[in-house]
Amino acid sequence: MASTSAGTPVGRQYLYYRHTLPVRLMHWTNVVALTILLMSGLQIFNAHPRLYWAGKSSYTGAPPILDISARESAEAGMVGTTRIFGKEFVTTGVLGVSNSATGEPSARGFPWWLTIPDNPWLSMARAWHLFFAWVLLINGLGYVAYSAASRHLARDLAPDRKDLRSIGQSIRDHLRFRHPQGEAAKRYNVLQKLAYLVVIFILLPLIILMGLAMSPWMDSALPGWVDLFGGRQAANHSFRLRVAPGRLCAHPRLRSHCFWALESSALDDYRPLSHSDRGKPAMNNTPDARRRFLLQTLGAAGTLFLAGCQRLSTSEWFPKVLGAGE
Repeated sequence: MASTSAGTPVGRQYLYYRHTLPVRLMHWTNVVALTILLMSGLQIFNAHPRLYWAGKSSYTGAPPILDISARESAEAGMVGTTRIFGKEFVTTGVLGVSNSATGEPSARGFPWWLTIPDNPWLSMARAWHLFFAWVLLINGLGYVAYSAASRHLARDLAPDRKDLRSIGQSIRDHLRFRHPQGEAAKRYNVLQKLAYLVVIFILLPLIILMGLAMSPWMDSALPGWVDLFGGRQAANHSFRLRVAPGRLCAHPRLRSHCFWALESSALDDYRPLSHSDRGKPAMNNTPDARRRFLLQTLGAAGTLFLAGCQRLSTSEWFPKVLGAGE
């Protein structure tokens, strides 16, 4: 978290560290890992764009709870459809049928610009996914170890009694878009602290456990433990539903945490503060201006990111690196 001794006067303003360098590096590592896990997970999902809840390992014949497919129509040609709990929606252009990278209509679950690699390539998507799952796990363990050793958890994230008593007021402030000012702007509020702790100690461990539930060797080492998730098939499709195709969308707390961590790391690390009102954001660094800058930057970086991932996927050496994750 911020250190009050890190302030550097700049005219009538000063800059301070919102996060320490190791925390910023681990935030950015998580952003990259989660993005690649999401996009490679979508490509894996495209290989069989259906989700079931069938319990144990065998298929019971029950219809899928989610089905993304394409069908031919005499009037409209190929039509993309998404069926959720038996209710069908036409989703041509986004789900089921979308234009390929060359502009031709293509039958696929998610469009090419949301997947890594961009063309149908299950084995390469699996290699990307497993490698960056290890990156996320190792980075998460490193973050917890560093946060405990540096007292970041105890000092900045653990809510005290005063914080807990202010939950109601913090919710009202958020609903009214009232942002903290002065010294309070340097600290996490109680809702941020609770969201951070839920992500670190509940959501991310559940993601890892559901991933391990798909591993036969883990079931051999601890027989029967997958029944905690309703069986391997239930865990498999719960993992795909909650993590792979909707890792950030199916978990609003995780999605907001990732966006907030990115914004905090990228744009709030050196926030200009008024020297006379320590902690108050300067007028030329408003939240709206930072978010506009963030969205513009992400748009440009996204194009370069997709092109770079595709180039790496077709290189001779990088698939060997990804193979280490398997």
